[in-house]
Amino acid sequence: MGLQCGIVGLPNVGKSTLFSALTNIQNVAANYEFATIDPNIGNVSVPDRRLGVLEEIVKPQRVVPATVEFVDIAGLVKGASKGGGRGNAFLTNIREVDATIHVIRCFDDPNIVRSAGPVNPVSDKEVIEFELQLKDLDSVEKKISKTERAAKAGDAKSKAELAALQRYQTHLQQGKNARTMDASDEEKEAVSDLFLLTMKPMLYVANVDEKNLHADNAYVKALREAVKPEGAEVLRICAVLEAQIAEIEDTEEKKMFLEEYGLQESGLDQMIRSGYHLLDLVTYFTAGEKEVRAWTIHKGWKAPQAAGVIHSDLERGFIRAEVIKMADYEKYRSEAACRDAGKINIEGKDYVVQDGDIMHFRHNS
Repeated sequence: MGLQCGIVGLPNVGKSTLFSALTNIQNVAANYEFATIDPNIGNVSVPDRRLGVLEEIVKPQRVVPATVEFVDIAGLVKGASKGGGRGNAFLTNIREVDATIHVIRCFDDPNIVRSAGPVNPVSDKEVIEFELQLKDLDSVEKKISKTERAAKAGDAKSKAELAALQRYQTHLQQGKNARTMDASDEEKEAVSDLFLLTMKPMLYVANVDEKNLHADNAYVKALREAVKPEGAEVLRICAVLEAQIAEIEDTEEKKMFLEEYGLQESGLDQMIRSGYHLLDLVTYFTAGEKEVRAWTIHKGWKAPQAAGVIHSDLERGFIRAEVIKMADYEKYRSEAACRDAGKINIEGKDYVVQDGDIMHFRHNS
């Protein structure tokens, strides 16, 4: 499984520049509204030092990292929920992603157009939020209309579903996102088929200039305060700088460039880590002479589910898993040495896979 993140934002906030940097795709980053007409999709390898460790020890024929798919979604304006701007395309495309990254402008530059007036990150956040809430409200109310008839006829399941839908309706009418409602599993199930836009996890990216890389300016502080009620994370990233980093191919040169700006990692690395945290994802590894590969799964998945990411036959025929912890693999430097040291655990169907596990699955063919 892979992680798919939709990058959204009002026109001219820097999201297309950030997307180009993240995916190293030289896409249009024009200084006018709707420069991004259709969603552009780019696959990005997940940087993981543990892959390098395994490559050094195993010396495989190839190394396959986990990937994150970024989707640059068309610019949004007021009225998008009613089809304004390119709103219909925006709202359709955002339904398909796992999480949303909302890029918000947090810098001043008179040369970059902002049709809505002075820079106002809180207002920008609210514009997109409002449009998504309106679209969700429309989806909920349409389902309410369909459910009411069966509920009035006395169907118990429909009655419970209607009550849940009405709770979401009230919540959205109050200008709140669906994900912030304290809902039971049954209530969440009632809207699961609607793929509510405001149910998706949200990460906010404050696009700053170079002089504000290391400290929040007034715009970023205001944005952090605005998202505090929902406990959302705000990442401070300079999209223009990320574009420069993306052009550097040599690893050592890139490291030196980051150090010049007092950075230990790129904005890409930050976003991927935050995306994993947002969706409760972890990585396990398979390691052999032919291939070392990273696999992405949800935290809490058991061994058979993890095996199923490789192939469904492995899940169906699962017998057991042989598991080596990364720290032990680094210490003993080979699978054979780990086995001699008693560091290979044999786990059954109820084993919960941990981040960094190196796994080999036994199964019925």
